[in-house]
Amino acid sequence: MKKIFTLVSIAFIGFAAQAQDSNQGLKGAWFATSQFGYQQTKTADLKNTSLSVLPIVGTFVTPSVAVGAGIGYINIKADSDKGTAAKTDLFVFQPLARKYWNVAGSLYFFGQLALPVITGKEKESELKVNQVGLSLSGGFDYFVTKNFSVEFSYDLANFTSTTLDPKTGEKTTVTNFGLAHAANVDPFYNTALGGSNPNLTSPISVGFKFLF
Repeated sequence: MKKIFTLVSIAFIGFAAQAQDSNQGLKGAWFATSQFGYQQTKTADLKNTSLSVLPIVGTFVTPSVAVGAGIGYINIKADSDKGTAAKTDLFVFQPLARKYWNVAGSLYFFGQLALPVITGKEKESELKVNQVGLSLSGGFDYFVTKNFSVEFSYDLANFTSTTLDPKTGEKTTVTNFGLAHAANVDPFYNTALGGSNPNLTSPISVGFKFLF
C-alpha cells in the first residue's frame, strides 16, 4: 500500500510541476487547519494503533507560499489478548512551510517541508521518548468555498532521530531516513512505540482548513 501511495504522489508532483502559481492574492491571509492521522497494524495477537491530531495556524508570505506551526498530540497503543501492553502519549510541535500550485479550478497541489519535534512517555514502563525530524510531504487542497477547504497529504520522505530513555538501563538512539523500518530496535521499544518504525507521525493525514 505504501508503494502505491508513493507512486501516486510522484505522479501528482509531476503533474503539479506543470501547473501555474496561484494568482488569487492570498499574500497576508491567515489560515487555521487541523490534520488527523490514523494507522493500525496487526501481528499475530498484537494490535498497534496510532492516532494523531495536529492543529496548525499559518499565514501566506507570498500568494503561493505559506509558513506556520502546529501543536498537537499523538497516542500510540499496543494491545494484545492479555490487555494493553503499552500506551504512549506524545506532544508534538511542528514548524512548517508550504508551496501551492493551482492544478485546476478550486484544486491545488502543495508541497510541505516540516520540522516535527516530538516528546512524551510510555505510561506502563515510564519509557521517555524524544524525536526530531525533517519531513517532506505532498498533498491536495480542494477549496469548497473561498474560505474553507479539505486537504489530503502523504509523507514522501523523512529523516528522524529518536532517543528512547528507559527508567532503568541505557538510552537508545535510532536514526532513520526514508520510509524504511528500523530493524535494530529492541522488541520492548517496538511494543512501546506501536511498531518498529521510529517515525512517530502518521504517513497519511486529512484535514479541514479555514482562511481569514
